[in-house]
Amino acid sequence: MNAIDLNCDLGESFGRYAMGLDDQVIPLVSSVNIACGMHAGDPSVMRKTVRMAARAGIAIGAHPGYPDLQGFGRRDMNLSPDEAYSFVLYQIGALAGFCAAEGADLHHVKPHGQLYNRAATDRALADAIAAAVRDFDSKLVLVGLSGSCLIEAGETAGLRCANEFFADRNYTDQGVLAPRSLPNATLTDEAFAVKRAVRAVREGTIESITGKTIRISADTICTHGDNERALEFVRELRRALEESNVQIKPIGS
Repeated sequence: MNAIDLNCDLGESFGRYAMGLDDQVIPLVSSVNIACGMHAGDPSVMRKTVRMAARAGIAIGAHPGYPDLQGFGRRDMNLSPDEAYSFVLYQIGALAGFCAAEGADLHHVKPHGQLYNRAATDRALADAIAAAVRDFDSKLVLVGLSGSCLIEAGETAGLRCANEFFADRNYTDQGVLAPRSLPNATLTDEAFAVKRAVRAVREGTIESITGKTIRISADTICTHGDNERALEFVRELRRALEESNVQIKPIGS
């Protein structure tokens, strides 16, 4: 039986601004990546989301991003490697504090947004992120774009790494995420997206944005909880994976 982790980026509400269907998505996934207050989230939201995930018994990860609340962490801030190290370490420590208070373990780290995207191709930035994860706790799993510089940096740092596949995003012929500036960067055909995700797990290949067959490694599949169809999509994706004899469980379990 094949196995895959199904993860979701959550905890992205801020103050009086509510975002996502966290309480409904959590029971459907095997791990969550919780915003750490820089690109989204705040201390109260972090605590609440950690508590919900801990009670559901799923793996909890830190989701550090650029210090960019207004841009939701999707703008490139061009931090130096030293600055990136400090910001990532700070955010991991913040979420770990809430995990400790709830009696839960911090399981993994997945960078957010443009920090994640840039680390996929910028080895110096990737090394800084990997170093921050290692120096905080070398047993944490580092999640990165499949086959990217971040995965290479994590492995060099001696970390366990998880290649991530995005169920609802298009890929270029080079195997990287299609830029959000493209009108078809995000998949809108849910049936196609679900079928493609199952193919990625079972065959290790997907169809690129141009229709080309490309290789992909998938240890974990990312879904997003910040759109109106999030709940239905995650539910359908989980059902399709299980019907294809794919077991859903956290990385390393």
